[in-house]
Amino acid sequence: MKMPSTGVYMRRRVIIQTAILILLTSVFTGAQIKDFRKIENNAFKVGEKLTYDVKYGFVTAGIAEMAIPKIKRIAGRKAYNVVFRVNTVPAFDMFFKVRDRYETYIDVEGIFPWRFEQHIREGGFTKDFSAFFDQRRGKAKTSKGSFEIPPYVNDIVSALYLFRTLDFSDKKEGDIIHLENFYNNKVYPLDVVYRGKETISVDAGEFDCFIVEPLVVDGGLFKSEGSITIWMTDDELKIPIRVKTKVIIGSIDSELTAYEGLAGELISKR
Repeated sequence: MKMPSTGVYMRRRVIIQTAILILLTSVFTGAQIKDFRKIENNAFKVGEKLTYDVKYGFVTAGIAEMAIPKIKRIAGRKAYNVVFRVNTVPAFDMFFKVRDRYETYIDVEGIFPWRFEQHIREGGFTKDFSAFFDQRRGKAKTSKGSFEIPPYVNDIVSALYLFRTLDFSDKKEGDIIHLENFYNNKVYPLDVVYRGKETISVDAGEFDCFIVEPLVVDGGLFKSEGSITIWMTDDELKIPIRVKTKVIIGSIDSELTAYEGLAGELISKR
């Protein structure tokens, strides 16, 4: 039998190796995507926009807006583009001008982030931070390098939207929900305590709410432990109605003034 020439043999070898590589790559990639979790989400959808007055004492110091303007494809997956803005009103700009923007891309099926951006403009202070979450390989990539992350780690904005999809029907006062957030190139624990229920009135109406309190550690987005209290609608949407943040010289309250594009009926509204 005549043996194939060296050139033919080498070409066959390259073809076989390439085919094996393609096969392994497709299998490996398919397994990664197949393994992503799926979370039922009836809490929010594209088009939702929530608007808040930010009050310092009796003075409206700013306007905050949380919106989901579109779905974008990122890392081969569909993701909600969520934008959170906080701006001081013109009358307050002369005292302390704020133009903050946070942006995250949340996986539609798994409700975990792929990318996070933070752009802070507060008085003379500026800060820009961004991270790409390689959820397939367990890495967060920032301008400072690559960092290990646990599966489905959150940023501070995606954590809120994940929280809205959770079931609170069996929660008792004092129960703790554990989350993990990545910020400033480090993973921080974020435990949220369930504090019971209350009916409150804001400009957008009167709502039956449940109350939660994030136990925030130093190094996260906020600095003082136990400094934040959040009232969320006691229904499937779980919309934040009021956020009270304690600061050294008092407290800052954010209260819902308007909403549109909701994923369902606000049955908690009286």
